[in-house]
Amino acid sequence: MKVELIPPSVKDGFKRLLQPIVRILVRYKLNPNHFTTFSLAISITSAIAFGRGSLRWGGILLLLGGLFDMIDGAVARTSNRVTRFGALYDSTLDRYAEIIVFFGIGFYFVSNNDPITKTGLWISMAVFIGIAGSVMVSYVRARAEGLGFDCKVGIMQRPERIVLVSLGALISEIALVIAMIIVAAFSNFTALQRIYYVWRAENEHKWKKLPANVDHE
Repeated sequence: MKVELIPPSVKDGFKRLLQPIVRILVRYKLNPNHFTTFSLAISITSAIAFGRGSLRWGGILLLLGGLFDMIDGAVARTSNRVTRFGALYDSTLDRYAEIIVFFGIGFYFVSNNDPITKTGLWISMAVFIGIAGSVMVSYVRARAEGLGFDCKVGIMQRPERIVLVSLGALISEIALVIAMIIVAAFSNFTALQRIYYVWRAENEHKWKKLPANVDHE
């Protein structure tokens, strides 16, 4: 199943819009890893904003961090500076960035917890489940690719999570809560999607039947 919330055509179109900026950065021979580091720094700032209750600023900074995360890979590919260390560095900092942002969101809801309904605690649990799902989505892909499978399928990949949480934060607190619940549910579903995808890819050849013998004697 290759259903995606953000169609590939939209992602490709946005990448084309970034190309003029990428070409300028390549011209100045900037290191792609610097943008990866800067993306993490922005994500930390986003987490602080979320933790302090500045939800809209948190959403804006989260989108900005995601933008720089796209730029680092584009700069590396355009300048032919793709390295194995760069790929590892990018993936590792992406995980840290996402965990830190989710931690900031969870901190906000716990610190504003209603002692009677304990709403904040329930929401923070959804945030924790979202963290677990997000990490598992990346882990399953990394493990699958290490075994020789191309595993980029899934309905709730990192771009979708960034856009959904950012939009929720920009709209209202309730919208952010709904976004976190959706991320918690569908990120874990995406991890299962990827596991199923690999299982199907490995076993598909077993289901192919030989052509029926149509000769009659």
